[in-house]
Amino acid sequence: MSTTAPSDGHPEKLLVVDVVGLTPDLLQHMPRVQRVAASGFSAPLTPVLPAVTCSVQSTFLTGTTPAEHGIVGNGWYFRDLGEVLLWRQHNRLVQGEKLWDVIRREKPGYKVANVCWWYAMGADVDSTVTPRPVYHADGKKDPDCWTWPPELHDRLVGELGPFPLFTYWGPTAAIPSSRWIVGAARSLMPEHDLTLVYVPHLDYDLQRFGPESQQARDAAKEVDDVLAPLLDDAERAGVTVVLLSEYGITRADRPVDVNRLLRREGWLHVHHNATGELLDPWTSRAFAVADHQVAHVYVKDPADVEEVATLLRGLPGVDLVLDRAAQAEHGIDHERAGELVLVADPDAWFTYYYWLDDANAPDFAKAVEIHKKPGYDPAELFFDPDDRFVKARAGLTLAKKLAGLRYTMSVVPLDPSPVSGSHGRLPARPEEGPMLICSEPSVKTEHVAATDVRDLLVRLATRA
Repeated sequence: MSTTAPSDGHPEKLLVVDVVGLTPDLLQHMPRVQRVAASGFSAPLTPVLPAVTCSVQSTFLTGTTPAEHGIVGNGWYFRDLGEVLLWRQHNRLVQGEKLWDVIRREKPGYKVANVCWWYAMGADVDSTVTPRPVYHADGKKDPDCWTWPPELHDRLVGELGPFPLFTYWGPTAAIPSSRWIVGAARSLMPEHDLTLVYVPHLDYDLQRFGPESQQARDAAKEVDDVLAPLLDDAERAGVTVVLLSEYGITRADRPVDVNRLLRREGWLHVHHNATGELLDPWTSRAFAVADHQVAHVYVKDPADVEEVATLLRGLPGVDLVLDRAAQAEHGIDHERAGELVLVADPDAWFTYYYWLDDANAPDFAKAVEIHKKPGYDPAELFFDPDDRFVKARAGLTLAKKLAGLRYTMSVVPLDPSPVSGSHGRLPARPEEGPMLICSEPSVKTEHVAATDVRDLLVRLATRA
């Protein structure tokens, strides 16, 4: 891997690949990525709390904690709207100066491509690609992506085919989405000085089967194979490569139902309609937004915070209950955070479930509905194992979709027990935590904090 800075006055070119879930334990199954480390260095990386995608990526790009950039999770309760919203996409939600702003002060005109890092829409970069389904007026949803500039959409679809949304998340999540993303990055990298790439594949089977499974090792090899052409392109072009990860997925197979406890104790309220029971944040005195191994608990009346905290400290599976003072110690005390933040035990994770009888579950509970569910649902990675006809029904539903008919893909289990891996806590040991790999040995370090990543990338981009 070439590490020689260009001598023709052009900026140093960087390829930054977020290989979600990459750990030292998995690196041993990735020979092509190991070559990058051998040419430069690798180091353990300490994430921020919560160690989830949106929070850690925002820290990488701003050099600040969630207390400063405001991304306290993959979603939160928007108090001014009275709604729980996850997976928003507007870059203005991320507060603070971004990586490219800092570089451009020294290198005006520095060209940046963002290929599927989060909060991509509206970012001040030159090219953007991000998943964005088509939502038709009759309720149908089709795979697609959003790009800037707009004409980039047709170019990439012409080169790679439509974005494979149904392998990006859900029961059929698999390597084709990562392959498409890497193909887009290969197309854009020659035209840009900094290319940011998000590769999601390790998220899937590590949550399905656990990080020590054969499926996890196979997934690492699949990612390595898919990344190889991009890394080869970078090597030939003398592009400096940084590979990093937001978190490591650890064994966690104990679901914790925070909202069900709050409902039984009279804190959480629901309302009923034709779709089932719906969480009612307008009237609830306390409810949780579950996000892997971290949950934000929103308490309407400040006078009730300590009583709710005492209740939740007694819930099996809860390790930490952080009030505002404790949140400040962990760098998460932003106004968007809950009055309380919960951290699960190492082998536990938080469900979003709030209904007490599956017969009253909302209709979206058995669907892949990341925007309707008031919390993260890893059960979306599975077909319902208790429904022996589930795949046949999914095929029939797909046929309806292809025929242009309305459809409901109700295939997700309401039993969370198949989930075997999670993340969000800070890592207990470096081998199961995230890491950073860089092809440039001159910036070698023994350890990297997530808050230091932005400045490390600035140094690489602006070195003479």
